[in-house]
Amino acid sequence: MTTVTSLRPAGKAPAPPSPYQHYVYAYPHKTAYRRLPDRPRLASLWAAEPKDALSLYLHIPFCEVRCGFCNLFTRIGAPDGLTGAYLDALERQAGAVRDALGDGAPVRFATAAFGGGTPTFLTAAELTRLCDIAEHRMGADLRAVPLSVEASPATATADRLEVLADRGATRLSLGVQSFDDTEARAAVRPQRRADVEAALARIRDARVPVLNIDLIYGIDGQTEASWLRSLDAALAWRPEELYLYPLYIRPLTGLGRRATGPDPSWDEQRLRLYRTGRDHLLAHGYTQQSMRMFRRTDAPPQGADDYACQSDGMIGLGCGARSYTADLHYSFDYAVGTHEIRAIVDDYVARPAADFAHAEYGRRVDAGEARRRHLLQSLLQADGLDTAEYRTRFGTAPEEDFPAELARFAERGWLAATDPRTALRLTPEGLAHSDALGPELFSPAVRAAMTAYARK
Repeated sequence: MTTVTSLRPAGKAPAPPSPYQHYVYAYPHKTAYRRLPDRPRLASLWAAEPKDALSLYLHIPFCEVRCGFCNLFTRIGAPDGLTGAYLDALERQAGAVRDALGDGAPVRFATAAFGGGTPTFLTAAELTRLCDIAEHRMGADLRAVPLSVEASPATATADRLEVLADRGATRLSLGVQSFDDTEARAAVRPQRRADVEAALARIRDARVPVLNIDLIYGIDGQTEASWLRSLDAALAWRPEELYLYPLYIRPLTGLGRRATGPDPSWDEQRLRLYRTGRDHLLAHGYTQQSMRMFRRTDAPPQGADDYACQSDGMIGLGCGARSYTADLHYSFDYAVGTHEIRAIVDDYVARPAADFAHAEYGRRVDAGEARRRHLLQSLLQADGLDTAEYRTRFGTAPEEDFPAELARFAERGWLAATDPRTALRLTPEGLAHSDALGPELFSPAVRAAMTAYARK
């Protein structure tokens, strides 16, 4: 039997990189996108695509505050009338996109998600309209598919939650980050634990089936003891899911202005806190789905997780959303800086419906990139890669396509000792190093595009 150990080269392996390179949420990364000179029509992009199990994502680029670590596409607050004008534009875009999907093949949405930003920045009436756009303009039956919605403690009000529960929300993700007020301030996230607890009580009262709580480790001043206190505070609500995120300090963010370069001691601290958090959740009845995601063992099944939402056949609406066909990933322009985001939102709001019938920024996905994407998406999940499925899809084996990378991962102890003819899975230590392993699978072309990206 061939085992993963046969992939290991002779000699001593080089030292592994820092465990915190990139959070690999999607591949290729949006900083590898470029303006598409031909502005392809959506109707042609989607003509040959399967449309019977699409994912729908609606992006709301507004937050009441911007956390110090945040590099998401979002702006702070909204002048009078802007959220209404944004929903007007979203409705125009939805009409153009739905027309582009055509009436030939059946169009069906299998999952839906509202993200941001903070979707619950919208009022209850505006959330009702958002749901109407998804249902009446796009044709998504929100009560029949998994619907995930992101929220913050300050905006998870009873009237908003009532709308979402009534319209079929199956998952509510609350960005808490820390139950310690001092740590929250250190992350430039002004909130009080009492307000967080009150929001969690309202969410449980709304009876949304799946509650997810986001927590962050590696905050300045955080200790193993304070981290465990935050974990226990979250566990008291018996959330169906928990996401544990390492803190990143990225350019153009609030904390980014304080960055001083690589910090091995901080890497060690984050790894130590990750392992503490992982072991604590495993001991309290949770199973690990990925480096970040933990699901309560007895939780109801939930279709739209971080893996499913990055699959081909994704329709993204809103100026921060991405869409994925098999051959092209596309979106609008991307920025992190406050002024640039405002300009992009203003441009989006002013667009006529005809402008939404084209793709403007994106990246082509050839056969080689499709292989990398499939390997990345699968290997970074705890269940790993089904190699038979890979061979069926691509006609080759992963060890043929990525011999050097897989050998390197095996040498570092990141691949489990399974038969590579049936599965490739990460060891616990491999999962811990997902943010180093993933970027090593980026193609040279994508790396070059990301390096050349002019931050704004």
